[in-house]
Amino acid sequence: MPDIALALLATAGAIGALGVVTWLMSLVYHDASLVDRIWGLLFMAGAWAAALTVGFETPRTILLLILVSVWAIRLSFYLTWRNWGEGEDYRYRDMRQKRPGSFASWSLVWVFGLQGALALFIGLPLTVAIAMPGDSALGLLDALGVLLFIIGFLFESIGDYQLARFKSNPANKGKVMDSGVWRYTRHPNYFGDATLWWGMFLVAAATPWGWFTVLSPLAMTALIIKVSGVAMLERTITERRPEYRAYIERTSAFIPWPPKRAGD
Repeated sequence: MPDIALALLATAGAIGALGVVTWLMSLVYHDASLVDRIWGLLFMAGAWAAALTVGFETPRTILLLILVSVWAIRLSFYLTWRNWGEGEDYRYRDMRQKRPGSFASWSLVWVFGLQGALALFIGLPLTVAIAMPGDSALGLLDALGVLLFIIGFLFESIGDYQLARFKSNPANKGKVMDSGVWRYTRHPNYFGDATLWWGMFLVAAATPWGWFTVLSPLAMTALIIKVSGVAMLERTITERRPEYRAYIERTSAFIPWPPKRAGD
């Protein structure tokens, strides 16, 4: 069997196994939002499974494993810490209330299964690059990819830290975070997430078939901006926080940019 087929099977198996185990835990704890905490770990598990199956043949494979692991572990730790003791996220509570008798089986397919399928598709650059690494020497694309990853990782982690610190102050309850990196983009964490995935794609693109996985980072970016990230968060936030409307008017939604001055 070709290495790419073996790598895809290993990746899908690891993602599926982690998803099913977490789904079983969600039944015990009545908390489907556990799926959010393992989102990054799905990619890490898939990439490591592929490498363990087809081999650690090149420095590029090691580099990709390091990048995806650093991102996944930080994200999983942060989301677990942030949501500890908070119970199930309101999105999943709404889903559960609409399907009181069938939510367990429904969530296996449409929550955990869907997340797993997305992780398999979005993680294709990692799987393809690991299975067909090409030239072992690292080059310009790898360097540019690492640079993009670092920029994205810093935006994501600094944005999360600054927001957590802001929310920890009771005096800020109901207020809008608009300082630090949040002064230049309303969603530095989402911008960072998309950027670092483009960085990992560029590293993968240094392999013979890497460029053919460009739909994966495009899908990740589209999901973040149009579906599960920016669009979902801002759908009702102006109703809950009136100050946010002014924040929208002066601050870039996604790509960091100097805020507009009054009268601009």
